[in-house]
Amino acid sequence: MTAPPVARPRIGPRRRAIRPRAIAVCALLVLAVFAVGVVTLGTGDITLSPAEVISALLGGGERSDRIVVLDWRLPRVLAAVVFGAALAVSGAIFQSLTRNPLASPDILGFSAGSYTGALIVIIVFAGGYGEVAAGALIGGLLAAALVYVLSVRTGLHGFRLIVVGIALAATLGAINTWMVLRADIEVAVTAAAWEAGSLSTVTWEQIVPAMVAIAALLAVLRLLAPLLGHLELGDDAARALGLRVESAKLALVVVGVALIAIVTAAAGPIAFVALAAPHIARLLLRGRALMMTATALTGALVLTTADLAAQHLWRTPLPVGVATVVIGGGYLVWLLLHEIWRTRS
Repeated sequence: MTAPPVARPRIGPRRRAIRPRAIAVCALLVLAVFAVGVVTLGTGDITLSPAEVISALLGGGERSDRIVVLDWRLPRVLAAVVFGAALAVSGAIFQSLTRNPLASPDILGFSAGSYTGALIVIIVFAGGYGEVAAGALIGGLLAAALVYVLSVRTGLHGFRLIVVGIALAATLGAINTWMVLRADIEVAVTAAAWEAGSLSTVTWEQIVPAMVAIAALLAVLRLLAPLLGHLELGDDAARALGLRVESAKLALVVVGVALIAIVTAAAGPIAFVALAAPHIARLLLRGRALMMTATALTGALVLTTADLAAQHLWRTPLPVGVATVVIGGGYLVWLLLHEIWRTRS
């Protein structure tokens, strides 16, 4: 008797029953992102009404309104939307791979690695955006490889992975501070301001290639989504389905780190969006359908809201990274307490 054929995981999108709740949540998130974006575009030294903002976006209205909306403010708003989505999706990838709710690129040290790589290019080679993006990608991948090697006993899951990631992030943070202190004063000031994570310097020349690269990575992730679903079942179950586990993990790690590297190269390290957005999306959906879509939209909403608060909530505008640290720090404390309570109950 011949053995039945082993089911092979299919590379590409798979059909999943989509509940009305998932569609409604995603629709509401789209509306919320649009609403926050319109408010941001109309808020500042020159105040515009929502109608004037929408008219300028459609090519109408006064020429001065179009300059304010399209040339001055739109690149920053688009950066918040796109970068927030990229950070959130990257966090969802690593939380799924590790099956650990505390896993995110900034907690695991991947964001710090990307920042180290970018900082080396800025200080040592005085590179432009393309070179900085390449340095951030290489630094993030090296950090991911180092974390994996140091936690090889548990693989890409377990408490050991989180501890190793936190230790690596602290070590790289010290190295980054040392490099900034040793650099020329002008370069050091620029690097220190960029380290806080800011969207104020993002221009059309940066946001357009970043949007193209992020869209390409999300398309690749769409093809790899079935592999991620199989890996969530556990390595043994994935191998039983014929999946090459290590190759699949490597491909997903590269996509996740590349998303972080692009954001870091353009805006600096922005913390906690990757950690919080997937959790918020899961709470909203209460299911599996449209999870990545909802996660991306949640990340976009979190970052656009944080940037709006950073610009106008205080007397002096702050980098968006400061606002996300304040918001995310409180969320992380709540998440840790929740995990402790769930483990003991």
